[in-house]
Amino acid sequence: MNTTTLAARTVDASKIYGSGDTEVRALDGLSIDLISGEFTAIMGPSGSGKSTLMHCLAGLDELTAGQVFIGDTDISQLSDRELTLLRRDRIGFVFQAFNLIPTLSAEENIVLPQQLGATAPDASWLERVVEAVALGDRLKHRPNELSGGQQQRVAVARALAGQPEIIFADEPTGNLDSKTGDEILEFMQKAVSDLGQTIVLVTHDPSAAAHADRVVFLADGSIVQELAAPSADLILDTMKQLGD
Repeated sequence: MNTTTLAARTVDASKIYGSGDTEVRALDGLSIDLISGEFTAIMGPSGSGKSTLMHCLAGLDELTAGQVFIGDTDISQLSDRELTLLRRDRIGFVFQAFNLIPTLSAEENIVLPQQLGATAPDASWLERVVEAVALGDRLKHRPNELSGGQQQRVAVARALAGQPEIIFADEPTGNLDSKTGDEILEFMQKAVSDLGQTIVLVTHDPSAAAHADRVVFLADGSIVQELAAPSADLILDTMKQLGD
């Protein structure tokens, strides 16, 4: 029997900013299942709630109501310290800004989260990650000696190094040219298909979302459409329909 494992999920997630006339409902009773070993893209117009959803899923922001689970852990029940440890040990992050430490080499940046947690990364896994991001000959270089694409590869490798249960990527190709962005997204695809990772990508770019196994469309804090095995054209058509 094929059982589906959930890497993360929300149950009736609501996030409200302000009150009265200034109230903004960024998430409106949204429930979503994020399946382990799947690459999910979250799309929607500006203000649809996609970044809020990701921040709440990742424990970077708190829900007003509802629940968020990472695996079987209800993160709303955790203390600040427990939440910090969960983010460090079980979640990977990739952002638009590379967030590398300029005084450290590429290799030191990649293993930094494990060193902060006083754990050694699995050497054979690290080797696979470095090989997959094609950084073998750049490991001793500092960020200022790397191109933007190489710096984002370091950031992706850092997110993968600890074998997290789920990786959240917020517009990770936003600062890159389209060719370099495609290379990063293809690598993320491989991380899912070949390395068994789980990735959630927030993007506004149909060609970026087309790398995912599934695309979830948000509007006004709710899920309004989903696509499986999407193409860029199908995503664009769906966005147009939703826009109308």
